[in-house]
Amino acid sequence: MKVNQTKIKVRYVETDQMGIAHHSNYFPWFEVGRSEFVNELGMAYSEMERKGVFLPLIECGCRFKVPAKYEDEIIIKTYIEQFEPVKIRFKYEVIRESDFKLLAEGFTLHAFVDETFKPIILKKKNSEVWNILCSGIE
Repeated sequence: MKVNQTKIKVRYVETDQMGIAHHSNYFPWFEVGRSEFVNELGMAYSEMERKGVFLPLIECGCRFKVPAKYEDEIIIKTYIEQFEPVKIRFKYEVIRESDFKLLAEGFTLHAFVDETFKPIILKKKNSEVWNILCSGIE
């Protein structure tokens, strides 16, 4: 299984008055991790969309364990947890780099659709994108 590790530094704008990263920032961090994961497989998200494959979010979740704080350097670990012909589920772990403490873990579930948002069976619609994503689970 392939795992991408993307590093991010918690910015001031992402924190509340207590210097703790606001919970709403975790999902943009997940998006950064997911984009970098797909890039590492050899295809930009934008290229996938130019090829007629879109991944709208259909479900998501996050379990917060320890707060991330201002200027913490964090690692977003991203991998494919579930891969099916019509959907894909990414798993994320947010880890503080200084002590490797697990701060949060989450997931996003995406459907495969075409440019009209009609669900597609990815392997039939675009075998190239299917094969690239398959390389992330081998």
